Amino acid sequence: MEYRLLGRSGLKVSVLTLGTMTFGGQGKFAAVGNTGVADARRQIDLCLEAGVNLIDTADVYSDGASESIIGEALAGKRPAGVLIATKARFPMGSGPNDEGLSRLHLIRECEASLKRLRTDAIDLYQVHQWDGQTPLEETLEALDTLLRQGKIRYIGCSNYSGWHLMKALGISERERRERFVSQQIHYTLEAREAEYELLPIAIDQNVGVLVWSPLAGGLLSGKHRRGASAPDGSRLTQGWTEPPIRDEERLWRIVDTLLEIGAAHGVSAAQVALAWLIGRQAVSSVIIGARTEAQLKDNLAAARLVLAPAERARLDAVSAPPVLYPYWHQLLTASQRLGPADLSLLGPHLG
Repeated sequence: MEYRLLGRSGLKVSVLTLGTMTFGGQGKFAAVGNTGVADARRQIDLCLEAGVNLIDTADVYSDGASESIIGEALAGKRPAGVLIATKARFPMGSGPNDEGLSRLHLIRECEASLKRLRTDAIDLYQVHQWDGQTPLEETLEALDTLLRQGKIRYIGCSNYSGWHLMKALGISERERRERFVSQQIHYTLEAREAEYELLPIAIDQNVGVLVWSPLAGGLLSGKHRRGASAPDGSRLTQGWTEPPIRDEERLWRIVDTLLEIGAAHGVSAAQVALAWLIGRQAVSSVIIGARTEAQLKDNLAAARLVLAPAERARLDAVSAPPVLYPYWHQLLTASQRLGPADLSLLGPHLG
């Protein structure tokens, strides 16, 4: 297992992270999975044996049940070096202050997460989504307070846009507060929008990247095929709507390519999709989750898969995002003055 620094922090994380949205199976998350304590222990053990050192969850997953299951599974036997990340922002009640990134909600939910996780400190505490009604200064001050109290060790954001992230980093620098070391984002062969702003920011500002739903909700696993119905029990048959598919024909071209490359290596399409992500610039870790032990073992094997440059080039080509404005104009008029962050998007188009 390879370990990478998380942003400009000194924290090293494994290139694969165990995602636990499948733990609990309550409410709308029943469509994702219903892993209980016994199976959670087995998944955690498999990941630790493979060298995974980061477990990711969120307070909203199954209304706190995911955190509680992790806490019970690790109670009294959490190995040294195992890191826990969780998130807060979404509703945890019906009251007007039971969601968002206010000082009240963040501090209250952090303390609730600590109890459910049965730990004294959360290694990476992430704001789960943008809150346009709470001043960023208030959110960052609350996170700084939790850091000073020793309740959290590092902070990150998730699902921010480019300007959200840059504004937060600017406020942290101006007010001399701890800054986000990471961003947790959706990024797959099927959905490469992060390459326009979020990955260049990660490169320029040295912010780590954690990738959620790297198989596009299972669409890139190889189990979904052109012209076939979705497999029984998949998220799509349970009403799960993430991620949106805007070009179905493009999706099937990507899946066909994954299957061909996987067949050449004797591995699953899922492993190929994960290996492609692990090799992308700025990616720190890819979050994997599974309903079954077999799925998890297959995903873990992606850490050992090496794709040839020609195979990567095939995947890049079949999934290439369009060059939007202002990037096509920069390509035409500024190609001699591009920096490393610019080239992460425009480099392949320079010939």
